[in-house]
Amino acid sequence: MSKYREVLAAGLLGLLASAGSASPQDAAAGEKVFAKCKACHAVGGGAKHRVGPHLNGLIGRTAGTAEGFRYSPAMMKAGEGGLVWSEGTLKPYLVDPKKIVKGTKMAFAGLKQDADVANVIAYLASFSQGGAEKKAQAAPAAAQPPSQEKTASTKPMVPAPAQQPGVAVEPAEQTIEQVSSSSAEQPVAAAAKSAGAQPSQAVGDGVVLKLGRTATEDEIAAWDIDVRPDGVGLPVGHGTVSQGEQIFDEKCASCHGDFGEAVGRWPVLAGGQGTLQNDRPEKTIGSYWPYLSTVYDYVRRAMPFTNPRSLSNDEVYALTAYVLYLNDVVQDDTFELSNENFTAVRLPNEANFTQDDRLSEPHYANRRDPCMSSCVPGKAQITTHAAVLDVTPEDAGTDDSEAPAAGIE
Repeated sequence: MSKYREVLAAGLLGLLASAGSASPQDAAAGEKVFAKCKACHAVGGGAKHRVGPHLNGLIGRTAGTAEGFRYSPAMMKAGEGGLVWSEGTLKPYLVDPKKIVKGTKMAFAGLKQDADVANVIAYLASFSQGGAEKKAQAAPAAAQPPSQEKTASTKPMVPAPAQQPGVAVEPAEQTIEQVSSSSAEQPVAAAAKSAGAQPSQAVGDGVVLKLGRTATEDEIAAWDIDVRPDGVGLPVGHGTVSQGEQIFDEKCASCHGDFGEAVGRWPVLAGGQGTLQNDRPEKTIGSYWPYLSTVYDYVRRAMPFTNPRSLSNDEVYALTAYVLYLNDVVQDDTFELSNENFTAVRLPNEANFTQDDRLSEPHYANRRDPCMSSCVPGKAQITTHAAVLDVTPEDAGTDDSEAPAAGIE
């Protein structure tokens, strides 16, 4: 018996055991969970293939057989091996797609909550045998992934808002005076030069070059936008998960993927929990980053890549909330992140970061020279490559099979 027939047998038993258990409340909750799937899948009247196939009639359908959709070889092989979608077979697949069908192009990392899995299956079942699918059969369409082109914002870059509350900026006035000059001083310097006055010091010996001017308060405030882990520097604002999803789809997904899984060699934003001790750890916001303030600060000053500093404070709050949602740090798509509740959110890996105590080590504390005795003889040996750490960029594959995709295939 192939492993897919074993999964099928278990699925049929699970389906019989749970027949009739999906309540309208389950399906309603599943519709909210399905919001995570909409970027790649459609279901209901008029549903067509997107990045992934339409999901009408999914329950009872053999894997890899929706007409008109281009499946991965792995998914078609799974169907040929007897994999049929049921409540029992969908449960493990939705938790870890790549574990059940190795080689699938579905990029979604999986649902982490048992209730979410059960509810979204109940929702999909309502569009299968005996459900709404009888009322609205979807006309299959050729799989045409949505265009990755995103229209970059044409808004001009403007200075950031005025200095944020709680951030003290004290320019070093003495230093500025040494290297700057007022417009009134410049004619005097020119007159001295024309009169043959010679500087008493050589360039590089503390001479004042009289270049530039003192930065204005507004100019300083435009750059003084850093945010600390304790919330100092946060601007007033707010944004919800659902608002962030719309912004992410428009301005971020073309590089970071629909679910933060990344396109090509762009950074992965979601998933990776439990991989930090692996040979190839997945360092994401949910698995590695210690502080949410770093997320907000980086998005605010550097994103989107093609138009940094173009997002409003509310848009940055919304995007940060959506990234939390992608990493299951928050579960509710109505969650609103603001400057009022920001510091209450803790990232999972915060406790694994420690203070840098190198100055307490003997070499630093006693200012001793580093040990250069009893060194290993011979030339240095290369023991590992950066690719193992997943930091060496590689050329993107040209084969369509290597292109990132997503969805229940």
